[in-house]
Amino acid sequence: MHRSQSTSEGLAGAPHSLGCPAANDHSNGFCLRVFGASRVLAGVAVISLAFASFYLTGCGGETPPKTGEETPAIAAEPAVPEDMQAAARNLLGKETQVLVFGDLAKTGKQQFLAGNVVPKNPKNPIPGTIVTRAVRAEKTGDQWSELLRCDEYLKNSKGYLAMTPLESVAGWRVQYDQDPVKGIQLYFTPIKGAGASDPHLLPIGIAWNPATKRYQSLDRTYEHFLMETPSLSTARSKLR
Repeated sequence: MHRSQSTSEGLAGAPHSLGCPAANDHSNGFCLRVFGASRVLAGVAVISLAFASFYLTGCGGETPPKTGEETPAIAAEPAVPEDMQAAARNLLGKETQVLVFGDLAKTGKQQFLAGNVVPKNPKNPIPGTIVTRAVRAEKTGDQWSELLRCDEYLKNSKGYLAMTPLESVAGWRVQYDQDPVKGIQLYFTPIKGAGASDPHLLPIGIAWNPATKRYQSLDRTYEHFLMETPSLSTARSKLR
């Protein structure tokens, strides 16, 4: 009896933990069940928080765009001035499109390249811009003057450009590069017949020659200018 009492007193005198009654209380079993349930609920809460954190950081990692933020607009190409469009139509007719304009030769004067562009269709599968005629003009004061003409042949005010084919050309593929110092450099590739392109024909390079102050064709290195000829009989007919 003495040993049993001593044990009972020791338990009774011990401090209560986790809010549970003494060990000799009849409700001790209920306390253990409540304590166990509390630990389960705490574990569920921790798992829930971890899952929510994973969902927010993993599944929704991308920051949603701001509602007030607008997508930058793409700058539109500058409109062709009316006097320039009128000059192009006067030179080539109503169905004329200004392809490029500005200080193209880097001389401080406004110039434009315009052409009669062949529409894209099954009969014209050739890539790039295809024209039947094209002109290069420059503005001096209020007047526009023609500097270069491309129709059946390539010509300027002095005659036929070197490299011009002897046989008349039905159309040309037009390409160009713009150098910030030298200005624009043109490339005209002859088109034989409707919708036909000869891969063996190389582009004829044309650029502004500051020494002669006019557009002239270039040799095959596209570095040296070639002089014009007043007659087709002396012009080079083969493109190599």
